[in-house]
Amino acid sequence: QVSLAESGGGLVPPGGSLRVSCSVSGHTLSDYFIGWWRQAPGKEREFVAAINILGRTTYYAASVKGRFTISTDNAKNTVFLQMNNLKPEDTAGYYCAAQVSYRPGTYNMKDQYDYWGHGTQVSVSS
Repeated sequence: QVSLAESGGGLVPPGGSLRVSCSVSGHTLSDYFIGWWRQAPGKEREFVAAINILGRTTYYAASVKGRFTISTDNAKNTVFLQMNNLKPEDTAGYYCAAQVSYRPGTYNMKDQYDYWGHGTQVSVSS
């Protein structure tokens, strides 16, 4: 059974930084395509970033490009999302998700992901 567990959320002031983590268990990380998504109260879950573990290809939403970086530690089966220059509009629950076998072009389609974590809350406020 595959499971994903997010950690590292918290409260930061505008302009601050935070790194959230996604620990994958039950399978080898390198077999997967991993994405980060977020959902604010009353809004749809939206794509943030994704990484093809084997090819090291990364994808970002326009709203976070240049501020957020997705990376992996394959030895620890963990995916990170480094978030810099945080803005109040980044406030949301952050979720990691996995595609067992990546379908090209689907990195930003949430119904194409096979497994989801329970999320970690990130709040940006002064």
